[in-house]
Amino acid sequence: MPANILIVDDESGIRESLSALLRDEGYDAEALASGEECLARLERGGVDLVLLDVWLPRMDGLESLERIQGLDAAPMVVMISGHGNIETAVRATKLGAFDFVEKPLSLEKTVLVVRNALEYLRMEEENRRLRAELEERHQILGTSVPMKALRQQIALTAPTTGRVLIYGESGTGKELVARALHHHSLRNSKPFVEVNCAAIPEELIESELFGHHKGSFTGASEDKVGKFQKADTGTLFLDEVGDMSLKTQSKVLRVLEEQRVEPLGSNQAVTVDVRVIAATNKKLEEEIGRNAFREDLFYRLNVIPFYVPALRERTEDIPILAAFFLADFGEAYGKKPKEFSPTAMEVLLAYPWPGNVRELKNLVERLVIMCPSPRIEPHHLPPEIFRGASKSPQKPYDSLQEARSAYEREFVLRKLEENRWNMTKAAQALGLERSHLYRKMRSLGIAPSRAG
Repeated sequence: MPANILIVDDESGIRESLSALLRDEGYDAEALASGEECLARLERGGVDLVLLDVWLPRMDGLESLERIQGLDAAPMVVMISGHGNIETAVRATKLGAFDFVEKPLSLEKTVLVVRNALEYLRMEEENRRLRAELEERHQILGTSVPMKALRQQIALTAPTTGRVLIYGESGTGKELVARALHHHSLRNSKPFVEVNCAAIPEELIESELFGHHKGSFTGASEDKVGKFQKADTGTLFLDEVGDMSLKTQSKVLRVLEEQRVEPLGSNQAVTVDVRVIAATNKKLEEEIGRNAFREDLFYRLNVIPFYVPALRERTEDIPILAAFFLADFGEAYGKKPKEFSPTAMEVLLAYPWPGNVRELKNLVERLVIMCPSPRIEPHHLPPEIFRGASKSPQKPYDSLQEARSAYEREFVLRKLEENRWNMTKAAQALGLERSHLYRKMRSLGIAPSRAG
């Protein structure tokens, strides 16, 4: 669909020539003679770019520009003037104009400015779309009490510059919390830089954090900017900070105290303005007791502690997360929509999820790829899910038959587990023929284990 350009000029010749030029270039063009008409037209929407003359009767172009910028969906504006001067151009730019062209108009230059303005508009819209997609992908899902409390804590903490230490088991989503804090902060247009302290070798962690100069150590063939400098004016996320060595901890503490970083091989410190968010799956108080973590650094980082609950502590969120991952991976892989059957969901609710949300996400991705059916049943689930589901989900049953089936399923699972999923021994323990056990397992939605 061609861009719609509005020409606002009190000279009819300018309006006609610009309209003809822009239509020849493939754009839709409208022409008006006053700022008042322009504002009235913009109220109806559908305009991408305004070519606005500075000298207009009654309401001049600069006043019109100021009012345009106050609209909810303001279009791009390029100012036109036959009496241009630096002061007017500077004021127009400060009011939000994209560019400023002078009369008599150069047709080539006018077309170029229009193209540049529309390309800038396209890039802005693409950026907004990508940011919205990123925000949706990193949203914190769940209606459980712990997750509602966590979102409320994020809303209170994000606008501040207070340091945050996020606790939680592996796979609970500590990085999501860190990104949410950055997204809702006053630094959200600045960099978010992540460092996984557990994944970087000890001999490289200082160079990664603080940077280095060429020749400062063997292999340093060029200058490197450290993560602290990359995160300047933004947020630095130190993931798994408990795995950082005492030597590196000491240097990080110094940076936090002085807000200055000194690259390796340099004797000049660089001032940085960084909000630090850290995360750990360890109990740092115990690490301090073992002399594995500095107490002074702990108090520097632990200004505002956050706790991300394990998935087993918020099982009511499992259906919400599973549905989100099904839709997300279905779209990513071009698969038809899938859903979990009620029986399969009961199995998921009964499983303790030692790998937390990450484990659930990986399971759903596998099922989206491998399950041929649009409805995921218990027999589609991997055996380890059944072995881990040691107790049936706590829920009221609608009938005696449903309660009996739930107890029977739990009993069969327990006997299978006791006999390490050896089908012959489990059948003997249950007093069943081996073939009858297989039929019973199918009727109860228990997938046979290959491990047995």
